[in-house]
Amino acid sequence: MSVQGIGLDIGGANLKVATSSGLAMSRRFELWKHPHQLAAELANLGEQFTGSGLIGITMTGELCDCFPTKRDGVRYILAAVASVFPEQCTRVWSSAGSFVFLNEALAAPLAVASANWHAQATFVGRGQPANTCLLIDTGSTTTDIIPIHNGKPVPRGLTDPERLKSKELVYTGVRRTPICALFNEGVAAEFFATTQDAYILLGMIAENASDKATSDGRAATKTFAHSRLSRMLAGDSAITLTEETLTLARNTFAVQIKMILGAVREVASRLPRPLETIVVSGSGEFLARAVAEQFAAGVDPPPNIVSLSEKLGPAISEAACAYALSVLLAENPP
Repeated sequence: MSVQGIGLDIGGANLKVATSSGLAMSRRFELWKHPHQLAAELANLGEQFTGSGLIGITMTGELCDCFPTKRDGVRYILAAVASVFPEQCTRVWSSAGSFVFLNEALAAPLAVASANWHAQATFVGRGQPANTCLLIDTGSTTTDIIPIHNGKPVPRGLTDPERLKSKELVYTGVRRTPICALFNEGVAAEFFATTQDAYILLGMIAENASDKATSDGRAATKTFAHSRLSRMLAGDSAITLTEETLTLARNTFAVQIKMILGAVREVASRLPRPLETIVVSGSGEFLARAVAEQFAAGVDPPPNIVSLSEKLGPAISEAACAYALSVLLAENPP
Protein backbone atom coordinates (compact mmCIF):
# COMPACT_ATOMS: atom_id res chain seq x y z
CA MET A 1 0.00 0.00 0.00
CA SER A 2 1.52 3.28 -1.05
CA VAL A 3 -0.62 5.46 1.24
CA GLN A 4 -2.81 4.94 4.26
CA GLY A 5 -6.47 5.40 3.57
CA ILE A 6 -9.21 6.45 5.95
CA GLY A 7 -12.77 5.29 5.39
CA LEU A 8 -15.82 7.08 6.78
CA ASP A 9 -19.28 5.48 6.75
CA ILE A 10 -21.86 8.11 7.66
CA GLY A 11 -25.11 6.49 8.74
CA GLY A 12 -28.31 7.80 10.21
CA ALA A 13 -27.63 6.31 13.65
CA ASN A 14 -23.88 5.63 13.64
CA LEU A 15 -20.62 7.05 12.36
CA LYS A 16 -17.94 4.49 11.50
CA VAL A 17 -14.31 5.15 10.71
CA ALA A 18 -11.41 2.85 9.88
CA THR A 19 -7.89 2.97 8.49
CA SER A 20 -6.19 0.61 6.09
CA SER A 21 -3.67 -0.12 8.85
CA GLY A 22 -6.42 -1.80 10.87
CA LEU A 23 -7.77 0.82 13.28
CA ALA A 24 -11.55 1.03 13.49
CA MET A 25 -14.20 2.71 15.61
CA SER A 26 -17.98 3.05 15.61
CA ARG A 27 -19.78 5.89 17.37
CA ARG A 28 -23.48 6.36 18.03
CA PHE A 29 -24.72 9.58 16.42
CA GLU A 30 -28.39 10.19 15.70
CA LEU A 31 -28.08 12.26 12.55
CA TRP A 32 -31.84 12.71 12.15
CA LYS A 33 -31.97 14.48 15.52
CA HIS A 34 -28.80 16.55 15.20
CA PRO A 35 -27.92 17.16 11.53
CA HIS A 36 -26.35 20.52 12.44
CA GLN A 37 -23.78 18.68 14.58
CA LEU A 38 -22.51 16.43 11.79
CA ALA A 39 -19.53 18.57 10.77
CA ALA A 40 -18.35 18.81 14.38
CA GLU A 41 -18.66 15.04 14.83
CA LEU A 42 -16.68 14.43 11.64
CA ALA A 43 -14.01 16.89 12.74
CA ASN A 44 -13.68 15.04 16.05
CA LEU A 45 -13.25 11.73 14.26
CA GLY A 46 -10.74 13.28 11.87
CA GLU A 47 -8.60 14.46 14.78
CA GLN A 48 -8.46 10.91 16.14
CA PHE A 49 -7.61 9.31 12.79
CA THR A 50 -4.94 11.49 11.22
CA GLY A 51 -1.99 10.90 8.94
CA SER A 52 -3.78 9.80 5.79
CA GLY A 53 -3.39 11.30 2.37
CA LEU A 54 -6.83 10.15 1.20
CA ILE A 55 -10.26 9.94 2.82
CA GLY A 56 -13.01 7.73 1.39
CA ILE A 57 -16.65 8.56 2.09
CA THR A 58 -19.80 6.50 1.94
CA MET A 59 -23.17 7.01 3.56
CA THR A 60 -26.68 5.81 4.35
CA GLY A 61 -27.66 8.86 6.42
CA GLU A 62 -29.29 10.57 3.45
CA LEU A 63 -32.42 8.51 4.16
CA CYS A 64 -33.00 10.35 7.46
CA ASP A 65 -36.35 12.11 7.53
CA CYS A 66 -34.72 15.39 8.55
CA PHE A 67 -33.90 15.75 4.84
CA PRO A 68 -36.69 16.50 2.33
CA THR A 69 -35.23 14.08 -0.24
CA LYS A 70 -32.30 11.69 -0.60
CA ARG A 71 -30.61 14.14 -2.95
CA ASP A 72 -30.85 16.81 -0.27
CA GLY A 73 -29.45 14.39 2.29
CA VAL A 74 -26.46 13.42 0.16
CA ARG A 75 -25.64 17.04 -0.58
CA TYR A 76 -25.98 18.03 3.09
CA ILE A 77 -23.68 15.22 4.20
CA LEU A 78 -21.12 16.00 1.50
CA ALA A 79 -21.20 19.69 2.43
CA ALA A 80 -20.40 18.72 6.02
CA VAL A 81 -17.55 16.52 4.75
CA ALA A 82 -16.20 19.37 2.58
CA SER A 83 -16.22 21.74 5.55
CA VAL A 84 -13.93 19.39 7.49
CA PHE A 85 -11.66 17.59 5.01
CA PRO A 86 -9.64 19.01 2.09
CA GLU A 87 -11.50 18.50 -1.18
CA GLN A 88 -8.35 17.30 -2.96
CA CYS A 89 -8.00 14.45 -0.42
CA THR A 90 -11.65 13.36 -0.44
CA ARG A 91 -13.19 10.63 -2.57
CA VAL A 92 -16.74 9.23 -2.51
CA TRP A 93 -17.68 5.63 -3.30
CA SER A 94 -20.20 5.17 -6.09
CA SER A 95 -22.47 2.18 -6.66
CA ALA A 96 -20.86 2.01 -10.12
CA GLY A 97 -17.94 0.42 -8.27
CA SER A 98 -15.40 3.22 -8.11
CA PHE A 99 -14.41 6.36 -6.26
CA VAL A 100 -15.50 9.73 -7.60
CA PHE A 101 -14.42 13.25 -6.73
CA LEU A 102 -16.52 15.36 -4.41
CA ASN A 103 -17.84 17.61 -7.18
CA GLU A 104 -18.88 14.53 -9.19
CA ALA A 105 -20.75 13.14 -6.19
CA LEU A 106 -22.55 16.45 -5.66
CA ALA A 107 -23.57 16.47 -9.32
CA ALA A 108 -24.95 12.89 -9.20
CA PRO A 109 -26.03 12.37 -5.57
CA LEU A 110 -28.13 9.24 -6.11
CA ALA A 111 -25.10 7.42 -7.53
CA VAL A 112 -23.38 7.66 -4.14
CA ALA A 113 -26.46 7.30 -1.92
CA SER A 114 -26.37 4.19 0.29
CA ALA A 115 -23.44 2.68 -1.61
CA ASN A 116 -21.56 1.45 1.46
CA TRP A 117 -22.64 -2.17 0.94
CA HIS A 118 -21.12 -2.12 -2.55
CA ALA A 119 -17.72 -1.01 -1.21
CA GLN A 120 -17.74 -3.80 1.35
CA ALA A 121 -18.79 -6.42 -1.22
CA THR A 122 -16.02 -5.22 -3.55
CA PHE A 123 -13.49 -5.64 -0.73
CA VAL A 124 -14.82 -9.09 0.22
CA GLY A 125 -14.78 -10.18 -3.42
CA ARG A 126 -11.02 -9.68 -3.58
CA GLY A 127 -10.64 -12.61 -1.20
CA GLN A 128 -13.03 -14.83 -3.17
CA PRO A 129 -11.63 -14.53 -6.73
CA ALA A 130 -13.06 -17.79 -8.06
CA ASN A 131 -15.91 -18.57 -5.66
CA THR A 132 -19.62 -18.07 -5.44
CA CYS A 133 -20.05 -16.11 -2.25
CA LEU A 134 -22.64 -14.29 -0.17
CA LEU A 135 -21.83 -11.41 2.12
CA ILE A 136 -24.28 -11.17 5.03
CA ASP A 137 -23.75 -7.98 7.01
CA THR A 138 -26.16 -7.35 9.88
CA GLY A 139 -26.08 -3.97 11.57
CA SER A 140 -28.22 -2.05 14.03
CA THR A 141 -31.03 -1.43 11.53
CA THR A 142 -30.65 -3.52 8.37
CA THR A 143 -29.10 -6.65 6.89
CA ASP A 144 -27.32 -6.64 3.54
CA ILE A 145 -27.20 -9.87 1.53
CA ILE A 146 -24.80 -9.36 -1.38
CA PRO A 147 -24.08 -12.03 -4.00
CA ILE A 148 -20.48 -12.21 -5.22
CA HIS A 149 -19.29 -14.25 -8.21
CA ASN A 150 -15.71 -14.60 -9.41
CA GLY A 151 -14.57 -11.84 -7.11
CA LYS A 152 -17.15 -9.24 -8.14
CA PRO A 153 -20.46 -8.12 -6.58
CA VAL A 154 -23.35 -9.24 -8.78
CA PRO A 155 -26.40 -7.62 -7.12
CA ARG A 156 -29.77 -7.55 -8.81
CA GLY A 157 -30.43 -4.10 -7.37
CA LEU A 158 -28.23 -1.04 -6.92
CA THR A 159 -30.62 1.37 -5.18
CA ASP A 160 -32.27 0.69 -1.84
CA PRO A 161 -35.77 0.36 -3.37
CA GLU A 162 -34.41 -2.17 -5.89
CA ARG A 163 -32.50 -4.02 -3.18
CA LEU A 164 -35.56 -4.26 -0.95
CA LYS A 165 -37.52 -5.84 -3.81
CA SER A 166 -34.70 -8.27 -4.63
CA LYS A 167 -34.28 -9.33 -0.95
CA GLU A 168 -30.67 -8.10 -1.01
CA LEU A 169 -31.65 -5.59 1.67
CA VAL A 170 -33.69 -6.76 4.65
CA TYR A 171 -34.87 -4.05 7.01
CA THR A 172 -34.10 -5.83 10.25
CA GLY A 173 -31.17 -5.37 12.62
CA VAL A 174 -30.00 -6.06 16.15
CA ARG A 175 -30.55 -2.70 17.85
CA ARG A 176 -33.07 -0.34 16.28
CA THR A 177 -35.74 -2.66 14.87
CA PRO A 178 -39.00 -2.25 16.84
CA ILE A 179 -40.15 -5.53 18.38
CA CYS A 180 -43.68 -4.81 17.16
CA ALA A 181 -42.41 -4.93 13.55
CA LEU A 182 -41.57 -8.63 13.93
CA PHE A 183 -44.83 -10.08 15.23
CA ASN A 184 -48.38 -10.06 13.86
CA GLU A 185 -49.98 -11.07 17.14
CA GLY A 186 -49.23 -11.64 20.79
CA VAL A 187 -47.40 -8.35 21.36
CA ALA A 188 -48.46 -4.73 21.68
CA ALA A 189 -48.39 -2.71 18.47
CA GLU A 190 -46.41 0.04 20.18
CA PHE A 191 -42.82 1.27 20.12
CA PHE A 192 -42.13 -0.02 23.62
CA ALA A 193 -38.96 -2.02 22.89
CA THR A 194 -36.41 -2.79 20.19
CA THR A 195 -34.33 -5.80 19.25
CA GLN A 196 -31.47 -4.37 21.31
CA ASP A 197 -33.53 -5.11 24.41
CA ALA A 198 -33.97 -8.74 23.35
CA TYR A 199 -30.26 -9.23 22.78
CA ILE A 200 -29.25 -7.45 25.98
CA LEU A 201 -31.53 -9.78 27.91
CA LEU A 202 -30.06 -12.80 26.08
CA GLY A 203 -26.51 -11.63 26.72
CA MET A 204 -25.73 -11.26 23.02
CA ILE A 205 -25.26 -7.50 23.32
CA ALA A 206 -23.44 -6.10 26.32
CA GLU A 207 -25.22 -3.85 28.80
CA ASN A 208 -24.30 -0.17 28.59
CA ALA A 209 -25.62 2.04 31.38
CA SER A 210 -24.53 5.19 29.53
CA ASP A 211 -26.53 4.29 26.41
CA LYS A 212 -29.90 6.02 26.63
CA ALA A 213 -30.80 5.71 22.93
CA THR A 214 -33.61 3.31 23.77
CA SER A 215 -37.34 3.42 23.19
CA ASP A 216 -38.04 4.95 26.62
CA GLY A 217 -34.79 6.88 27.10
CA ARG A 218 -33.69 4.70 30.01
CA ALA A 219 -30.39 2.84 30.11
CA ALA A 220 -29.50 -0.14 27.92
CA THR A 221 -29.32 -2.57 30.85
CA LYS A 222 -30.96 -5.91 31.52
CA THR A 223 -33.21 -4.38 34.18
CA PHE A 224 -34.65 -1.78 31.84
CA ALA A 225 -34.64 -4.18 28.86
CA HIS A 226 -36.90 -6.48 30.87
CA SER A 227 -39.13 -3.51 31.69
CA ARG A 228 -39.40 -2.44 28.05
CA LEU A 229 -40.06 -5.99 26.82
CA SER A 230 -42.68 -6.51 29.54
CA ARG A 231 -44.70 -3.65 28.05
CA MET A 232 -44.64 -5.46 24.70
CA LEU A 233 -46.57 -8.18 26.55
CA ALA A 234 -49.04 -5.62 27.92
CA GLY A 235 -47.49 -5.95 31.36
CA ASP A 236 -44.82 -4.17 33.36
CA SER A 237 -41.62 -5.06 35.19
CA ALA A 238 -43.49 -5.90 38.39
CA ILE A 239 -46.10 -8.29 37.02
CA THR A 240 -44.27 -9.81 34.04
CA LEU A 241 -41.91 -12.68 34.83
CA THR A 242 -38.36 -12.52 33.51
CA GLU A 243 -38.92 -15.90 31.87
CA GLU A 244 -41.76 -14.35 29.86
CA THR A 245 -39.55 -11.56 28.50
CA LEU A 246 -36.74 -14.08 27.89
CA THR A 247 -39.18 -16.13 25.81
CA LEU A 248 -40.07 -13.01 23.82
CA ALA A 249 -36.35 -12.32 23.33
CA ARG A 250 -35.72 -15.89 22.09
CA ASN A 251 -38.69 -15.62 19.74
CA THR A 252 -37.28 -12.33 18.44
CA PHE A 253 -34.02 -14.08 17.59
CA ALA A 254 -35.89 -16.92 15.87
CA VAL A 255 -38.12 -14.58 13.85
CA GLN A 256 -35.17 -12.51 12.64
CA ILE A 257 -33.26 -15.64 11.64
CA LYS A 258 -36.29 -16.82 9.66
CA MET A 259 -36.69 -13.44 7.93
CA ILE A 260 -33.07 -13.20 6.88
CA LEU A 261 -32.74 -16.90 6.03
CA GLY A 262 -35.62 -16.69 3.56
CA ALA A 263 -33.92 -13.80 1.80
CA VAL A 264 -30.55 -15.58 1.82
CA ARG A 265 -32.08 -18.63 0.16
CA GLU A 266 -33.69 -16.49 -2.53
CA VAL A 267 -30.52 -14.52 -3.27
CA ALA A 268 -28.35 -17.67 -3.24
CA SER A 269 -30.70 -19.35 -5.71
CA ARG A 270 -29.83 -16.70 -8.29
CA LEU A 271 -26.11 -17.48 -8.25
CA PRO A 272 -24.84 -19.40 -11.29
CA ARG A 273 -23.62 -22.35 -9.20
CA PRO A 274 -23.99 -23.60 -5.60
CA LEU A 275 -22.84 -21.28 -2.87
CA GLU A 276 -19.27 -21.97 -1.73
CA THR A 277 -18.57 -19.26 0.88
CA ILE A 278 -20.61 -17.07 3.22
CA VAL A 279 -18.87 -14.07 4.78
CA VAL A 280 -20.57 -12.64 7.88
CA SER A 281 -19.95 -9.25 9.46
CA GLY A 282 -21.48 -6.27 11.21
CA SER A 283 -22.37 -5.22 14.73
CA GLY A 284 -24.96 -7.99 14.53
CA GLU A 285 -22.56 -10.60 13.19
CA PHE A 286 -23.92 -13.08 15.75
CA LEU A 287 -27.30 -12.95 13.97
CA ALA A 288 -25.73 -13.14 10.50
CA ARG A 289 -23.71 -16.16 11.62
CA ALA A 290 -26.77 -17.93 13.02
CA VAL A 291 -28.46 -17.44 9.65
CA ALA A 292 -25.39 -18.70 7.78
CA GLU A 293 -25.18 -21.79 9.97
CA GLN A 294 -28.84 -22.65 9.41
CA PHE A 295 -28.43 -22.19 5.66
CA ALA A 296 -25.30 -24.36 5.63
CA ALA A 297 -27.04 -27.10 7.59
CA GLY A 298 -29.65 -27.42 4.85
CA VAL A 299 -27.40 -27.82 1.79
CA ASP A 300 -24.81 -30.32 0.63
CA PRO A 301 -21.99 -29.56 0.41
CA PRO A 302 -22.29 -26.81 3.02
CA PRO A 303 -20.59 -23.49 2.23
CA ASN A 304 -17.58 -22.36 4.20
CA ILE A 305 -18.48 -19.64 6.74
CA VAL A 306 -15.96 -16.83 7.17
CA SER A 307 -16.32 -14.45 10.13
CA LEU A 308 -14.82 -10.98 9.67
CA SER A 309 -14.83 -10.62 13.44
CA GLU A 310 -12.60 -13.69 13.79
CA LYS A 311 -10.44 -12.78 10.81
CA LEU A 312 -9.98 -9.03 11.36
CA GLY A 313 -11.40 -8.30 14.81
CA PRO A 314 -14.80 -7.18 16.13
CA ALA A 315 -14.13 -3.44 15.64
CA ILE A 316 -13.39 -3.91 11.94
CA SER A 317 -16.34 -6.26 11.50
CA GLU A 318 -18.65 -3.60 12.95
CA ALA A 319 -17.11 -0.88 10.76
CA ALA A 320 -16.59 -3.19 7.79
CA CYS A 321 -17.80 -0.76 5.13
CA ALA A 322 -15.46 1.96 6.40
CA TYR A 323 -12.55 -0.49 6.53
CA ALA A 324 -13.32 -1.68 2.99
CA LEU A 325 -13.19 1.92 1.78
CA SER A 326 -9.86 2.54 3.48
CA VAL A 327 -8.24 -0.55 1.94
CA LEU A 328 -9.63 0.06 -1.55
CA LEU A 329 -8.47 3.66 -1.39
CA ALA A 330 -4.98 2.77 -0.18
CA GLU A 331 -4.44 0.03 -2.75
CA ASN A 332 -5.73 1.98 -5.75
CA PRO A 333 -5.51 5.69 -4.99
CA PRO A 334 -7.49 7.52 -7.70
